[in-house]
Amino acid sequence: MSARSGLFLTFEGAEGVGKSTQARLAAEFLRSRGVQVVETREPGGTAMAERIRELVLHGATPDEPLAPRAELLLMFAARAQHLAAKIEPALAAGQWVICDRFTDATEAYQGSGRGLGERVIRQLEQIAQGNRRPDLTLLLDADPAVTGPRRSSRGGMQDRFEREDEAFFTRVRAGYLEIARREPGRVRLVDASGPIADVQRCIETVLVEALEARTSGRE
Repeated sequence: MSARSGLFLTFEGAEGVGKSTQARLAAEFLRSRGVQVVETREPGGTAMAERIRELVLHGATPDEPLAPRAELLLMFAARAQHLAAKIEPALAAGQWVICDRFTDATEAYQGSGRGLGERVIRQLEQIAQGNRRPDLTLLLDADPAVTGPRRSSRGGMQDRFEREDEAFFTRVRAGYLEIARREPGRVRLVDASGPIADVQRCIETVLVEALEARTSGRE
């Protein structure tokens, strides 16, 4: 792939949709096609941003719960560092970046799930990101009635978001679907309620389209 082919690809969706698994499979698929891929995640992706991630997911205590606006600001602080230290250099080098969540997650989780709304997120987005937006987003969607049992079956200690109730995830899903409705050119909605292999095939179809568009110069 040429240096001009760097592409910023994000995977979005609520807990239990299989997003992280599909992001990994997508990276493997693209590498099999000769694409240089950088895999990363949010919040996190760099040493400093990962420390912020730990604070957001596990740092709150019963004596001092994390306030929604503080949570929002921490998300954007981690994102600004992530962009500067990892995402932007990779894109400048012509690599494709696959990021497990980005600002759409902030709008869905903090904007819709926490009820902070879109306006403050748009303001912080411009401060933290400038004009950088994903080129393509795969939004994995499934009803909370499907994802709930998947979340419950996970081993280990649950983080602050995984412990939220179904009403929270219903709001998160609604926020994501509104983003897909608003930006159909960027966001590709993928039914994530079925088997992993079926979801993977749908995603690979989208990736082939992206590869062909880049090769032909149609982006």
